[in-house]
Amino acid sequence: MSYITYKYRIKDATSGKWLDRHATACNQVWNFCCNTQRQAELRRYGDRGHFWPSAFDLINLTAGSGKMLGLHSDTVSALCRRFEQNRDTQERSPQFRKSFGPRRSLGWVPITKRALKICGDEVVYLKRRFKLWRSRDISGEFKAGSFTQDARGRWYVSLVCKVEDGLARKDGCVGIDLGLRNLAITSDAEKISAPRLFRRYERKLGDAQRAGNKRRARAIHAKIANARRDYLHKESTRLADNYSFIAVGDVKAAQLARTRMAKSIMDAGWALFRDMLRYKAARRRAVYVDVDERYTSQMCSGCGVVPDSSPKGMGALGMRRWDCCECGASHDRDVNAAKNILRAGLECQPPAEEILAA
Repeated sequence: MSYITYKYRIKDATSGKWLDRHATACNQVWNFCCNTQRQAELRRYGDRGHFWPSAFDLINLTAGSGKMLGLHSDTVSALCRRFEQNRDTQERSPQFRKSFGPRRSLGWVPITKRALKICGDEVVYLKRRFKLWRSRDISGEFKAGSFTQDARGRWYVSLVCKVEDGLARKDGCVGIDLGLRNLAITSDAEKISAPRLFRRYERKLGDAQRAGNKRRARAIHAKIANARRDYLHKESTRLADNYSFIAVGDVKAAQLARTRMAKSIMDAGWALFRDMLRYKAARRRAVYVDVDERYTSQMCSGCGVVPDSSPKGMGALGMRRWDCCECGASHDRDVNAAKNILRAGLECQPPAEEILAA
């Protein structure tokens, strides 16, 4: 079983003001949790250190606030639980959510299974009906969800559903090396081109920003993000359908984003592409592994050694083909790296008899 999220845009424009008020009320509950957490951190209880209120404590402290703010009681409870998760993950109090001003937080209203009812092309929350642009059918069992707002002020409903695994796929193994000139290069010598969507709209975006047209700039950013996500969905689905074992190099996108290549790194969407491959492989009961890609470009995939003729360092980034001085094999730099990633991924898997025993 897997959990997937269906996201639909709300069709009724008049619901925006109603959801804005509820988002402001949710921010008040969140900010109360932040204030409670920071006050608790000022108190010490002997050797136990700081006292961090649990979600149960926060729910008790906010009891009755839903009726006063016009929120469903389950929404208040969901806010407290999400606050606890974020705090424990970050190991510090989350930031306050701003409801007004140019730097305000985007609207967010969490909902639970009991608070929402799905009726065809509509959802019902607090006796109010929201019409949806239903682009695809909902499958599986609805578990939770949320109303979310984007930078353009449009509201969406996200529905988390529990679905069955076991989608059809083909057998085969593939190693994938992520890049900038090409989004992905497989061990089968297939090169998936990078769309470079930000570069395509960079000039229009710059014109809108220099003219101070924030609305146009936000629309261009949304168009870039939507086109990138659509392209990555199509390519990741195709790869997940064709292979039962997928090994991907664990390139550190966050670290490379601090270099002079930051704009191209962020435009490629490596992290999103790997996340898509991961959950789509799981739905097809395929194996997905992240592989340490160190020395994969330098090691010969034929003989398994690092010859003196292999490209090394930043100065050799322009060397796209090279010949191994040990075994004489000729390599495409990226395809060779993908083959080494595949071999490393297969080596880190347990033997078949151990899998059957488990």
